[in-house]
Amino acid sequence: MIIQEIQQFAQARYKARAYMCYLFNRNVPNNLPEPSLDAIVAGLEKIADESTYFEALYVLDSKGKQIFDNISLNDKNITGMGKNRENRAYYYRAIKEKRCVITDPYPSTLTNELTVTASTPVYNDKKELLYVACIDISLSDLLKIIAPTSTDFIFGKSVEIIYGLFSFALFLVALALFYHGVESMFSSVVNLKKMNVKEMFESTIILTLALAIFDLVKTIFEEEVLERRHTDTNSSIHKTMVRFLGSIIIALAIEALMLVFKFAMTEPQNILHAVYLLGGVTMLLIGLSVYLVSIKTKEERPF
Repeated sequence: MIIQEIQQFAQARYKARAYMCYLFNRNVPNNLPEPSLDAIVAGLEKIADESTYFEALYVLDSKGKQIFDNISLNDKNITGMGKNRENRAYYYRAIKEKRCVITDPYPSTLTNELTVTASTPVYNDKKELLYVACIDISLSDLLKIIAPTSTDFIFGKSVEIIYGLFSFALFLVALALFYHGVESMFSSVVNLKKMNVKEMFESTIILTLALAIFDLVKTIFEEEVLERRHTDTNSSIHKTMVRFLGSIIIALAIEALMLVFKFAMTEPQNILHAVYLLGGVTMLLIGLSVYLVSIKTKEERPF
């Protein structure tokens, strides 16, 4: 049951964040000359009165220290004043991203159940951080609020099936390429005296492309069908893209090398075509390098 709830949360995470951010934007003052703590508390109390689902609502100062006891309809949850929460994801992620965020499910110290915390930083008109407003809600209650409709469910399952069919078709392509490449390679190895270097190069190209397609199939099937979301989805996508482009570049480079040898020995007048292909490979390498540098720069950016 818990695993199923976590999977449902992963599917509806953006909807959950949109809902919680809407509550913050509607009730918590922000980007004002001097956002009043009383006004923030009043906004959180209004949220608590409108819904019985929330476990606790509270405010942290700019250093991550809780300013007052939790706002809660359950008297047992009215606690927490003075606690330092600077090492909590809902604090440092809100500070880093400078926007409303929602955490992954984690065990609550109040209820010992899986809980999700939404938080938003509160700034003055000079963009100086003053507070971080937080709302705790149990995972099961959050799913009740954002439960997908039957249309969403049917659409999601249809997309999974379509991705599964495409993955299977691409896997068959990769399998056919692998079989053809291995067959060609073994035929060349068995007949060493009649070994054709061109066929060996072609086998290498075919196997490289088969590996690239298989890696793409693996990523699509894991992400879209099995829904094994990585912690850093963007990083996973970047790695797949780099491996796929790298395989294509290797295949093109081998093909260019074959053409250079072929034209140099048999058709010197056509060697310019091989040079053009080498130029294309160089352009792809430059583009891939720029892509890698831009990714690294974005990841190292503090905000």
